[in-house]
Amino acid sequence: MGAGIAQLACVGGFDTWMHDPAPDALSAGEARVHEGLAKGAARGMWSGQDAAAAGERLNLARRLEDLRQCRLVIEAAPEDLALKRDLFARLASICDPDAILATNTSSLSVTAIAGGTDCPGRVCGMHFFNPPPLMRLVEIVAGDDTTPETVEAAMEVARAMRREPIRAADGIGFVANRLARPFTLEALRLLGERVAPIDQIDRIVRIGGGFRMGPFELMDLVGVDVNFEVARSFWEQSFHEPRWQPHPIQARTAAAGRRGRKSGRGYYDYRQGRHRPADPDPPPPDPGWRRDRAFEESVHHAAIPTLETARMVEVAHDDSMSEGDAASVERYFRDAGKQVEWVRESPGLVLGRILAQIVNEAHFAVSQGVASPGDCDTAMRLGFNWPQGPFEWGRAIGLGRVVRILDALHRTLGEERYRVSPLLRRRAVSS
Repeated sequence: MGAGIAQLACVGGFDTWMHDPAPDALSAGEARVHEGLAKGAARGMWSGQDAAAAGERLNLARRLEDLRQCRLVIEAAPEDLALKRDLFARLASICDPDAILATNTSSLSVTAIAGGTDCPGRVCGMHFFNPPPLMRLVEIVAGDDTTPETVEAAMEVARAMRREPIRAADGIGFVANRLARPFTLEALRLLGERVAPIDQIDRIVRIGGGFRMGPFELMDLVGVDVNFEVARSFWEQSFHEPRWQPHPIQARTAAAGRRGRKSGRGYYDYRQGRHRPADPDPPPPDPGWRRDRAFEESVHHAAIPTLETARMVEVAHDDSMSEGDAASVERYFRDAGKQVEWVRESPGLVLGRILAQIVNEAHFAVSQGVASPGDCDTAMRLGFNWPQGPFEWGRAIGLGRVVRILDALHRTLGEERYRVSPLLRRRAVSS
């Protein structure tokens, strides 16, 4: 992360000093910066001349004291609060009194880190996403005492680095990591309730929602163990918020050593090559197909956001449905040009449940002052490559429909994790 951030600073036109207490790590970081600049030039991101000029802006700081002249210091040390507090206290004593001290933490409190200094007003978070040269999002996090001038200066630097900054309050997970929680947690609950198996949940999310990866593929990519530890951290930091409760399936999978791609097996098996078949294309629509709304109302199905625009339709299994009736249902939707996925009965089925919880979490975040609706959408599109942000999803689905799904889940399962954000309920009534 440090080398990637240093590369962005060089490209942004800043004289850049890079420090690491381990000499070998510092040399490796220098090599990574120059390699990244060369790759960017080869890909046409900037010219060879610009890459050479950027490389000349990189300087190595052998000692922490060599950062004395820096006007902004961005820290990318391991996620250890005591280590960061000590480091920031040292930086505050070394750097100029008006220098900005920024932390790249993704999980620790900026306020707590700033508490180790005598200048908390000039401490902020600049949370870059990995790898920084490829990910456009930067969360600018204000601690309790961070001044508006500090935040604005950090925003300006991020823009000069050709990143897209958003403002975030100092809450658990900041913006993107918080809003991503329901994507995996609700998928695990669907699996635990046997609404659908792993491969089908992922396929529904990809085809129906337009996501590049399903939730189980994403957990395998990040690391099942890492995803579980993040879930535990959210759960513990929030003093057991029901929406963020980890799932036993995570614990069991991680304990079995199935850590995802890095171990060769997670929720999928990667030891024999491709872990899944390619997604099927929706069938070609039958020119003679005519919509029958009465028939559709007799069948529990879901298309996000509407049947006209959906590529896929989920249909719930009904124990009273005969094989002939099931065949008629499938034929009707396939003649409409839709991929058909049969799942077990549940309010919202698969994609509706996941998206409803995503929209709900975003409304909780906004009501708690974590970020604006627009910044929430930007965070998820740029930080996680989602096709739409949570407020964009809410408008596409309809907030009233989201509330009905959550209320039905709350009644059916009796779990507080499905309580509706008061802000969401108010907006649904007024929309």
